[in-house]
Amino acid sequence: MSTTIYRKDYQPYPYHIEKVSLHFSLDVTRTVVTNTMTVTRKADMPRSALILNGEDIQLESVSIDGQTTTDYTLQGEQLILHPTQDHFELTVTSTCNPSANSTLMGLYVSGNSFFTQCEAEGFRRITFYPDRPDVMSEFFVTLEADKAKYPYLLSNGNLIHTQDLDNGRHQCQWHDPFLKPCYLFALVAGDFDIREKTSKTRSGRDVLLQVYSDKGNGDQTLWALDSLERAMFWDEQRFNLELDLDRFMVVAVRDFNMGAMENKGLNIFNAAYVLADPETATDANFEGIESVIGHEYFHNWTGNRVTCRDWFQLSLKEGLTVFRDQEFSADMMARNLPPQAALSARTVKRIDDVTRLRTAQFPEDAGPMAHPIRPDSYQEIGNFYTATVYEKGAEVIRMQHTLLGEQGFQAGMQEYFHRHDGQAVTCDDFVNAMESVYCRQHPGKDLSVFRHWYSQAGTPTVQVQMDYDETKQACTITLTQSCPKVGVEKLRQDFDKKPYHIPFHIGMLTHTGLPIPLKVEHLDNARTTENHGVLLELQTQTQSWTFTHIPERPVLSLLRDFSAPVYVSYPYPAEELAVLCAHDVNPFARWEAAQELASREILRITQQIIKQQGNISSITVDTALLKVWLHNLTDMQLDAGYRSWLLALPTEKVLLERLSPMQPQALYLARRIVKESIASTHRDLWMQTYRTQHTTGEYRPDPISVGQRSLKNLALNYLLSIQDNEAISLAKMQYDSAANMTDRLGALSALMHYNATSEAIYGNTTVKAMVAQLNQDFYQHFENNPLVVDKWFALQATSAPNVAHIRELMQHPAFVLRNPNRARALLFQFCMNNTRAFHDEDGSAYAFWAEQVIALDALNPEVAARFSRVMDSWQRYAEPFKTLMQKALQKVAEHQGLSKNTTEIVSKALSI
Repeated sequence: MSTTIYRKDYQPYPYHIEKVSLHFSLDVTRTVVTNTMTVTRKADMPRSALILNGEDIQLESVSIDGQTTTDYTLQGEQLILHPTQDHFELTVTSTCNPSANSTLMGLYVSGNSFFTQCEAEGFRRITFYPDRPDVMSEFFVTLEADKAKYPYLLSNGNLIHTQDLDNGRHQCQWHDPFLKPCYLFALVAGDFDIREKTSKTRSGRDVLLQVYSDKGNGDQTLWALDSLERAMFWDEQRFNLELDLDRFMVVAVRDFNMGAMENKGLNIFNAAYVLADPETATDANFEGIESVIGHEYFHNWTGNRVTCRDWFQLSLKEGLTVFRDQEFSADMMARNLPPQAALSARTVKRIDDVTRLRTAQFPEDAGPMAHPIRPDSYQEIGNFYTATVYEKGAEVIRMQHTLLGEQGFQAGMQEYFHRHDGQAVTCDDFVNAMESVYCRQHPGKDLSVFRHWYSQAGTPTVQVQMDYDETKQACTITLTQSCPKVGVEKLRQDFDKKPYHIPFHIGMLTHTGLPIPLKVEHLDNARTTENHGVLLELQTQTQSWTFTHIPERPVLSLLRDFSAPVYVSYPYPAEELAVLCAHDVNPFARWEAAQELASREILRITQQIIKQQGNISSITVDTALLKVWLHNLTDMQLDAGYRSWLLALPTEKVLLERLSPMQPQALYLARRIVKESIASTHRDLWMQTYRTQHTTGEYRPDPISVGQRSLKNLALNYLLSIQDNEAISLAKMQYDSAANMTDRLGALSALMHYNATSEAIYGNTTVKAMVAQLNQDFYQHFENNPLVVDKWFALQATSAPNVAHIRELMQHPAFVLRNPNRARALLFQFCMNNTRAFHDEDGSAYAFWAEQVIALDALNPEVAARFSRVMDSWQRYAEPFKTLMQKALQKVAEHQGLSKNTTEIVSKALSI
């Protein structure tokens, strides 16, 4: 039975662990860890037991001040002592078996090397220790191993000594001079390729930047190393934060539960976020590597130098650091570009981030695992590394940036570090620092209402009402917010939702698309922004603002730049959306209007399909939508990267959230109808777009080149959706002549998704046979590159016609369930991104999901728990999907020996 842990029950640890000296004698099956701790009882706390956590490790001995003792209790996963001294040295020796550790938490073996992962509670699988983030210590680490097998021995901080030992062994000693919690400890031992450079910090110090990878992969690490240096310079320039160690190391590993880990000075990365070259990595891979490298580097201050008091405060470091990596990526995309192109590049990044939020976090906010960015309780902390904590947490930070402005936000950051450097603190401590600046900017006001973002779950809806007085030329905007109880909030009778502090960015346009200047001299909680916009601060349930000198009834541009993570409810006439789609000076709002217009049409057709029981012969697409797509297809003033987003349809995941009940098969068909209609109506323009964006030459991952490839591949996808013969030939030619992975995979993906059932003739064979041959060619060409094979499995998963095909792929010699990347590529992608096949009305794919959750849970509970989240929204589906999903969930719930991680997810899904 899992125990629920509550934030309100937090108690400080009664002892200081001032220094930790760790000695590792590394062995694949029996690693010996000697842990010597300098312990001091906190004078302001009553005498109590010293409790150390340990899991799946064998205790060998315990000594106090050099004297062996048996005066302890080993109770479950706790080593309990009752010391009488106030200051003493405690040594605990234990052993573990890294080769048997399939959880990939603690110390484990991947390939021929040792790695660790300690966040959140993995350090207890290495040694007995108070495994909690508020115990901060100075670490000294000695690593000993066979020199021939493990020539590189790495840990946190600075290397202080190396020496050879007897019997072909050697050792290295490391020292991290900065206090840190044990979740930031790291160890790596193996033989690697190294790419490195010496860089100079702003203060003039030389620092060594290194990237370690498996032998033979060093030529794929240049982009990662350059990204690391860019991140270092950016953090100095934008946030005035400098690297505090003599070196910074990044190590790539094949088997890893997450994307990467910010261990102090020794970041361990999933190889997917390190290795890249044009032949094997897509544009998205290059962008992802730069972003994640930046994210983990930025943690050096926002997470390491100032860390979490307890795991309920996880968004303190993660939400803040996601915001920082988003800003880093946006700045990198916009650098060296003229103003308009820079604005487009930053907008593309913002659209990408918002799409990710709506795809992953909005459904989470509407499901059984809904929780605030600072949860009040959990059973397994590993289950709360969620889109809410990360992505919504970043939006909450961004709102503070919006409210304070860049200069004010930077002042708040400096105050935060001034108050808390070297400490383990809370989300409230961060808001307090920001509030100190906000109060100076706005005397008499504070962020007390804003704090509700930290304590309440759900996605608020802001209803917008506009009243226009033609005689007075006055326009009144009324905002009303609502957010019903969600998730565990529904079970709390004493819980009342309170209003949020919502920064709501608006603009007004004439019906010909001209911006209307807005004045705010006499308006409270309002200030002007760029492009004649206004930022409104909604802090109560309902609030109104009246603008004067408005010459005509305006077209409203709402929630510009997505200034708050909310839904907007406003009855836009279609003609007003068309004006915004064509003329809004805020590029994000222009994209949003196009998405809304397309969403309405797809949802209208979905309901028509349901009503007509699948008969689609009489369904037509509204010409208003086709005209908007025509306008944006021919607007050559727009950058290619921005147009690729502007012309893309909303995803099925986003659209499903707007259906009640959810009808996945009807929605899939409706979206396909709209896509095919846009493709056939504008076929020649799509072909022209493809040809103008199809460029050759040396691969470059810059925003202009990335945008051209993105728009080109979008055009190809539209054309192949209507089985266009010329496009099929172009896709084949693009695949054959591709000089980079983006073009090669883009062509193959378009063919795989839209021609799998085609019996049309292509040359001396059929299109279907030609595509099958290309698919085989792709695998054979890259079968020795695990990361590209992951791409191949993901493509099979998303294009598979049924679950039987996935079962066959699980028998493929390259499929390994134990490897998280491979499991995510095939199983996760099929269940999360293949709407048609996963939601087959016979329920066979749901039964398959249950089988694989159980199989994964036996190997790696953390990965299994994440996979379990596929069924979070089961109660919101129509029949027969709802009942079949429930049956699959119950099968998992009834399985004997299910981990605590997966049990929490499944039980909450079934109970709420």
